Amino acid sequence: MNKKQNILIIGAGLCGSLLALRLGQRGYNVTVYEMRPDLRKVDISAGRSINLAFSDRGIKAMNLVGIQDKVEPLCIPMNGRMLHDIEGNTTLAPYSGREHEYINSISRGELNALLLNEAEQHKNVTIHFNKKCKAVDFEKTTATFKDYDTNKEFIEDADIIIGTDGAGSALRKSYYLGKKFLFSFSQDYLTHGYKELSILPGENGSYKTYKNALHIWGRESFMLIALPNLDGSFTVTLFLSFDEGEYNFNNLTTKERVLEFFEKYFKDALELMPNLVDDFFENPTAPLGTVKCSPWHYKGNTLLMGDAAHAIVPFYGQGMNASFEDVVEFDKILDQEHDDWEAVFKAYESSRKQDTDAIADLAIDNFYEMKGHVNHANFREKRSLEMALEKEFPHDYSSKYSLVTFNEDVGYREAMLKGRAQDKAILNMLADGKLNINDDLKLNLEKVKTETENILEDDRIAGLKS
Repeated sequence: MNKKQNILIIGAGLCGSLLALRLGQRGYNVTVYEMRPDLRKVDISAGRSINLAFSDRGIKAMNLVGIQDKVEPLCIPMNGRMLHDIEGNTTLAPYSGREHEYINSISRGELNALLLNEAEQHKNVTIHFNKKCKAVDFEKTTATFKDYDTNKEFIEDADIIIGTDGAGSALRKSYYLGKKFLFSFSQDYLTHGYKELSILPGENGSYKTYKNALHIWGRESFMLIALPNLDGSFTVTLFLSFDEGEYNFNNLTTKERVLEFFEKYFKDALELMPNLVDDFFENPTAPLGTVKCSPWHYKGNTLLMGDAAHAIVPFYGQGMNASFEDVVEFDKILDQEHDDWEAVFKAYESSRKQDTDAIADLAIDNFYEMKGHVNHANFREKRSLEMALEKEFPHDYSSKYSLVTFNEDVGYREAMLKGRAQDKAILNMLADGKLNINDDLKLNLEKVKTETENILEDDRIAGLKS
């Protein structure tokens, strides 16, 4: 295909800026339009997650574009979950039995700024801000924008248009409203929303609690989490029902009631958050939803990517990593030298959609795990065994979490099917007394492997795995 073709990208967030960088490196003429101001000049983080979990799939993408050495200084390693019980006692639950496997807390804004800077170093990449996409004519391959600086509308055309414009994608909306082809779309919300809070730095930028962990206060029907920032602060997120339970977002309307709620359920966190009330009433409450749709493309004209194609809830820490992996997988398809863009888009969606559907489902699973299951004895027993197996047999066993998070060459669907089978095998055998975590580890590994394969075989017979 002609490398001089003009590619229009809608959205300069994490996925769009990485895609612009990679396509720029490949020699395409790339123009990016972003609705928001340039985050390198204006603080636009209010109410959005300001730090994210960055792991191996994201690292693979950074290595693809050659900037992992610049990303690494932005990272804070998190070796496990720091579980806080209602009395304030803590337990560190490692993510893996292999010491080199951990996730990282990273600033959304810092990473996005780095990607924008890198993309703009290429003369064939141009990025415009304050330009909102109103609609896309996917048959003519044109997009209508509103310029917030001049308040005027204008039309841009291109050889192809790629929408990386997030869960509220204008391109996806145009597919849906256009009614020119069969387009399936679902948007499913949890009954819970989220609100960003914070633990401010201690003296001289010190951390008020343990730095190298993702902190979780799981309370069955709701939870609080905290991720560290480079300045000594923690970004704290409350996940709570909008209208169910004794305490919910709809009835936490006074300072007294908010403090009562935190005093009852998150006492040790409250002691670190003298700014709680201000944060609570100043920051918005946002919904949590999953977006699935198909097809992602229209002929060889337009394509959805990242959250625009597959927005997920944040509980596996894979939203950003999955969007970055989109770019890696798209790059692989480009290497296959298809005849035209339609063939590229078809091949990309065919290889990718089953994996993005899988991580969306896994993220919902992990919501229930984080807010409740981590406190249950059978779950902790399973995790203790898995940690021991990973440590003793690092090449022979990986938990579902490890398969998803640390095995970047294993697709999400394969990780989901194998991981769920392993979970089922271990929990069933523990419940039936067929597995004792104090037995010989080699024997336990063989038992788990055999029972996992039996479950996978049942899945194959049922048509769940090809």
